[in-house]
Amino acid sequence: MFKLETGKCMRYKFLILVIFALCADTFAMELPVTGTVVSYNQKMIGPRYMGYVKNIYFDIGDEVKREDTLFEIESAEFDILKNQADLALEQAEAIVDIYRTRMRSIKREKSLMKSRGMVNSSDFENLDMTADNVVAGLASARVLVKNAAEKIKQISTITGYLEVKAPNDGIIVEKRIRVGDLVAPGMLSMIIVDLSHLQIEAQIAESDLAYVKQYQRVKITIPSLKHETYGVIKSIVPSANPMAHTFKIIVDFNKRNHMVFPGMYAKILINIDEKK
Repeated sequence: MFKLETGKCMRYKFLILVIFALCADTFAMELPVTGTVVSYNQKMIGPRYMGYVKNIYFDIGDEVKREDTLFEIESAEFDILKNQADLALEQAEAIVDIYRTRMRSIKREKSLMKSRGMVNSSDFENLDMTADNVVAGLASARVLVKNAAEKIKQISTITGYLEVKAPNDGIIVEKRIRVGDLVAPGMLSMIIVDLSHLQIEAQIAESDLAYVKQYQRVKITIPSLKHETYGVIKSIVPSANPMAHTFKIIVDFNKRNHMVFPGMYAKILINIDEKK
């Protein structure tokens, strides 16, 4: 009786060991890695020139399109420069009109003198010299007009920078300015995130790096949404964390869910090669 029970126990132990080995082998075929959803098209928005915020047209959470005006800056300095450029153009054009009027007057006088047979007189020669001077002055005045027009164009371009526009489609996730604030070049004003271009960043242990390869297909789960999909390892960043001895991997994935946002927790299951 004792021998029989001992044999049954041995068989049960053997079955338990087999089941444990199979389960261990099953779990060993997939390497679990945790990661975070990120947007690789995130833009830091700031002004190019100093000034006071005049208007803000969008707030946190608002969706924007490319070339939408996010906010405007008012600057008295650029208004003065624009007025000066406009005045310089008006003055140059007035000088051109004066020279043109003088040239028409000289042509009429020369025609009158020719009709009277005074072609060889000293007065006719003086008119020729005056005409040459007027032509030179007209050419100089036209250069002034051209320079003034270029200056206005330049000022208009700079003035356009006072309207800060969205560089791409996205959602505003951060806003650090209010109407009346003084802003300066390099100052972070807004952050725009493009939700149509999401990736997953994860850290993988150096000891597990042998199981990972570029363009490898992986399973992805977003636990908070109970959302499952597939992705591909886009790149393995060749720069280890010296403290944790981990490497960063970047995974492209098909989100297939409009509720997936940057910052969400994600699980990645990487298939392990049996030979390895």
